[in-house]
Amino acid sequence: MSTIIDEHALYVVKHPGTFILQTLKAFRANQGLLLAGAVAYYALLSIVPLMILIVIVLSRLVPQHVLLTALAHLLQWLVPGQATALVHELANFLAHRAVIGWVLLLTMIFFSSLAFTVLENAMSLIFVHRVVARRRHFLLSALLPYCYILFLGIGLLIVTFVSSGLEAVGAEGVKLFGLHVSLQGLSRVVLYLLGLAGEIFVLTSIYMVMPVGRPSLRHALFGGIVAAVLWEITRHVLVWYFATLSQVSVVYGSLTMAIVILFSLEWLATLLLFGAQVISQYERFGLEPAKAAPQEIKTA
Repeated sequence: MSTIIDEHALYVVKHPGTFILQTLKAFRANQGLLLAGAVAYYALLSIVPLMILIVIVLSRLVPQHVLLTALAHLLQWLVPGQATALVHELANFLAHRAVIGWVLLLTMIFFSSLAFTVLENAMSLIFVHRVVARRRHFLLSALLPYCYILFLGIGLLIVTFVSSGLEAVGAEGVKLFGLHVSLQGLSRVVLYLLGLAGEIFVLTSIYMVMPVGRPSLRHALFGGIVAAVLWEITRHVLVWYFATLSQVSVVYGSLTMAIVILFSLEWLATLLLFGAQVISQYERFGLEPAKAAPQEIKTA
């Protein structure tokens, strides 16, 4: 097995352009953009119910305004430029939480899991060589989204404590040779690096858990780093574009926020699935001829 892994790495190092081209061809053959659109659509349906459920549960442990502040920091990574507006709408809904009944609660639980279910199905198409050899039990697939929701809630709780602590340290600063030195810049850098590390961790966990089979941690980490770096570049470009060049508010009016969030989610889903395609292409090296044309998914 180590020989195969060495051959994989050696091939990628010697022929990076060929490997990227093969990955792009396979991504196109798997209808990657179509899959990303489906994931983004269901993610848009899931994001608000998911946030509502997490904040309602965690507000019993942490003040709601502190949670919303930490959630706004996290949403800057997910929907750049729209985090403040999204958290504002969430706060308005939570102000009327008394109207939430059992029917609405069950509906939110159902919709909050849709994005994970669709993502798992999209991963199955990309990692089809694993699915042929091994299938996942349907009960495990049904419970997997809710396990992810639980871990995301725990992650938000940890981020809340860490960000609050860093902001407190940055505001107080330290005394050095009798002078007060502000640590706000350092705390922002540390918070950004922790956010980037968390982003890579989440992406790696998706590549480890969502696809069928027993993936290698090294492969999942490689795909997570690729997707995280591409998304870091993309999200800054998106913030600049919507702030300077975009006329989306003129075209869509009151629908602007939903359109911008959907557009951001589709880019994120595309990069997420492309990272999965990188892992899949790396794994399939040696299992089929190097110049074999990828089998395309036929659509009606």
